[in-house]
Parts: sequence; structure tokens; C-alpha cells
Amino acid sequence: MTINPTDLGRANEVLAALRDEVGKAVVGQRDAVDQVLVALLASGHVLIEGVPGLGKTLLARALAQAMSLTFSRIQFTPDLMPSDITGHTVLDRSDPAAALGAMRVMRGPVFTHLLLADEINRAPAKTQSSLLEAMQERQVTLDGQTLALEQPFMVLATQNPIETEGTYPLPEAQLDRFLLKIEIGYPPLDEEAAIVVRTTTAQAGDQLPLAAVAARLDARHVLSLQRMAALVRVDDKVVDYAVRITRATREWAGISNGAGPRGAIALVRAARGAALLGGRDYATPDDVKQFALPVLRHRVLLAPDAQLEGRRVDDLIGALLDSVSAPRL
Repeated sequence: MTINPTDLGRANEVLAALRDEVGKAVVGQRDAVDQVLVALLASGHVLIEGVPGLGKTLLARALAQAMSLTFSRIQFTPDLMPSDITGHTVLDRSDPAAALGAMRVMRGPVFTHLLLADEINRAPAKTQSSLLEAMQERQVTLDGQTLALEQPFMVLATQNPIETEGTYPLPEAQLDRFLLKIEIGYPPLDEEAAIVVRTTTAQAGDQLPLAAVAARLDARHVLSLQRMAALVRVDDKVVDYAVRITRATREWAGISNGAGPRGAIALVRAARGAALLGGRDYATPDDVKQFALPVLRHRVLLAPDAQLEGRRVDDLIGALLDSVSAPRL
């Protein structure tokens, strides 16, 4: 199947309008916004890393409001239990059909379209792992009963890179469920001044400036865009390029553990989303290269000697990308 040119043009208009609506709340951070939109088109989840106050929560809320999606936020803490995320069953004695009462499912905040897992690394591994089934299978099992999640379903998780006290590292299985890991840095001077003006003008307190964000599409439209992204053409040479990049991480000096096959799969999915966001029905090697960092940075581990030398994962992946030749189409 191929994408109808008319549908492609409409999708381009809708995505441009969606980006503009998010921009009414989020000043700057264009790369982060585009990467989140690409993950949405690819039906993937995103881990956002940045120091407090850079707009991670604002980005998630603005995205949900611009798409008229249901939104839930979970503040991860050391005492958070898995049932606080997925829900639980309770005995309902009001059921007249059951002599001793019936078990009733109390659904947790994971039953939503867009879930913000705020400071996900503050909860222990047992609680973090309660999201594994939801992120991979789009379902939750409660007391042997399997419940499907609403579609589309997307997890936006945040973590603070500089604070380690009271935090727990994310298990490898958890990290691998995220399509992208986005790093948000400090804004430049002009954008920071614009942020201050927007959040202090005619506002009492520090409430998020979301009043100007209007809904541009709903869940049905998002699912249609995701189906369209799945139809974006990817040449065999582009797939081979993504695989060669992924395999190179397993042999690169300074990396002790490279990315598995899911890394190459994520690269192709992200390339499809990037192509659709760019108004194209075909992916290019540049789409793969553009998303290699956010796709792979959380899927590889630095070797001990590289850590002692203070080397960064992004620098190693950047050097790796320069060594892998891109195909000509």
C-alpha cells in the first residue's frame, strides 16, 4: 500500500498546525518538540532527560491538549507501588447478583492516552517494571484479567540527570521500551527571556501557560497518522544502513554493550516518523542518521575505561556515525 498524495498533504498541514499549537506553550525547544512528534507518529514512547524547570511537564501537557487526548500524570516516588500505576481489584458488596459480593476493577492512571511518568527514576525497579506490559503490549493484567489500554497510548517519562540521591537506575528492559531518549538543555538568551515574559504576564503564581493551546486533532486522527507513518516507504539500502549502525555499536571502542536488534527497528520506525513529519512518503539515510542519537544513546553502555576518562555516549555514537558510510539512493 502507498500513501495518497492528498492524504499526505493533509497530514503535513495537520502536523504543522499541531507543532504551532504546542509552540504556543513551549518556547523554543524545536528539536525536542519534533522528536516527541516523531515518536508519536511511530507509536513509540519517550524518555526526556533534563534539569528541573526546562519545560518537560509543560511539553507533555501541551501535546495532550493540542490533540484533545486524555492525560494522566504520575509522580514517581520511592514508596510508589505498582498498583498505584496499573490499578487493583476491590470487593464490591453492592452487587445483588453475588451473595458475597463481586470483584470490581479499579483502573489506575495508566488507562489514558498520554501518560506522564514524572521523575521515573525515583521509584524502585519493581514499580518501574509495572509499565513494561503497558508499554510493549498496550495492555494491563490485573488479577488474571487482561485489560486493553486506550489507543493511542504513549508514555512520556522524565528524569533529572544531575540528582542521584534517592534515585534508582532504570533497568535495561525498561530503557529498551523507549523509542527515543531526548536530552533537553538550557535555552539560549532570547528564548529564556521569552519564557520569562510568557509565564509572568497576566499570570498569578507559576501555572503552566496552556490557555492558548487549542485542540487540532483527536485520538482518531492520531491513529490515522500512525497508520500513515507505517506506510512510509523505506528502501532496502536505508534498512541496511540502520542495521549497520546498530551493529557497529557492538564493536565500537568505549562501548561495552551495544544495541540489540530493537535498536535497528527503532531507527527505521523513527525514520518513517521523521519522513512523514517532513511531508514525505519515503525515508532517507539522513532520517536514520538524524535520529541515531536519540534512538541509541539509552541502548548502549559505556565501557569502564571510557567512564573513567569522562567520555560521553553521544560523542562515541557521533564518531561511530562518521565511520559508517551512508548509501546513495
